[in-house]
Amino acid sequence: MSTSPTPPPPQPSGPPPAPRVTIKDVAALAGVSKGAVSLAFNRKPGLSDATRDRIFAAARELGWAPNLAARSLSSQRVDVVGLAICRPAKQLGLEPFYMEFISGVESVLTERSCSLLLRLVRNLEEEVGLQDAWWRGRQVSGSILVDFRADDPRVAAVGRLGVPVVAVGHPSLTGGLTSVWTDDATAVTEAVRYLAALGHRRIARVGGAAALGHTAIRTAAFDQAARELRLAGAWQVATDFSGEAGARATRSLLTGAGDDRPTAIVYDNDIMAVAGLSVAAEMGVRVPEEVSLLAWDDSQLCRLTRPTLSAMSHDVHGFGADVARTLFEVIAGGGASRPAATPVLVPRGSTATAP
Repeated sequence: MSTSPTPPPPQPSGPPPAPRVTIKDVAALAGVSKGAVSLAFNRKPGLSDATRDRIFAAARELGWAPNLAARSLSSQRVDVVGLAICRPAKQLGLEPFYMEFISGVESVLTERSCSLLLRLVRNLEEEVGLQDAWWRGRQVSGSILVDFRADDPRVAAVGRLGVPVVAVGHPSLTGGLTSVWTDDATAVTEAVRYLAALGHRRIARVGGAAALGHTAIRTAAFDQAARELRLAGAWQVATDFSGEAGARATRSLLTGAGDDRPTAIVYDNDIMAVAGLSVAAEMGVRVPEEVSLLAWDDSQLCRLTRPTLSAMSHDVHGFGADVARTLFEVIAGGGASRPAATPVLVPRGSTATAP
């Protein structure tokens, strides 16, 4: 009995699939060993910054990213950076500073194929417990700490755990942690001197939460500048950074008459300055003819008001990126504390000579 021959298997149509890019390909393009590529992506010491950057560039060019699951099994660590913020969720969504700061952090994490783990906490004690859980659970490679207070409990806590961190705050507040900060004292002094140069002798400041370290630094700098300039009147009001609190503070300041009312007000953030501008309009107080207003951070909000808001301008996006880069240096076994650029004065339509 004869049988028919078995037909050959069908041949696949179309072009063959592109070969899968491997760590070996990245190493070859960067001119390094596979071990060097592993060191770079696992944030381990032993490579120069130039070599590390060359490896990342080769990986981007080839479209290669490490397998996070495999890396987690081998290093018992995932490529995630932690950030906890003690602010109400609603307020955080309206606060230009943190939106721009987080954007700057993310711009660096994206380059490194890393993710941001963001959590809102109610107090510092909750954050201490969170940092402990993150680190012991191997959920983060390091953390960014913000909004420092005097005698901040996080300093000792992260020291005990050995968590790689970068502290966003003046070294006087961060207890020897690697830190990145802005020179708030110099910026406040410049703001007060600018208004005094315009002839203002009664100046107020609507500040942030009194418990925050950078608020205390600004408060002390304002008091000192007022004394040195021998101002006829100097007021400071603490708030929670919200627009509602900024509006209440402005309304209180502008209800006075004559020498009991400031002719210029400095705000600790943009959203309070915008609220203050609205209150002045509501009360029939002309800006800048009767009162000058000066904002802080200089987000897009300052250029959308009428009149546009003068501000102490700060590259918040660049600040966030610098903080993230510093954290990677700390994770790699290095990193040094350094100041960011000091906010600079940008005069616009909301400030003028004193009435």
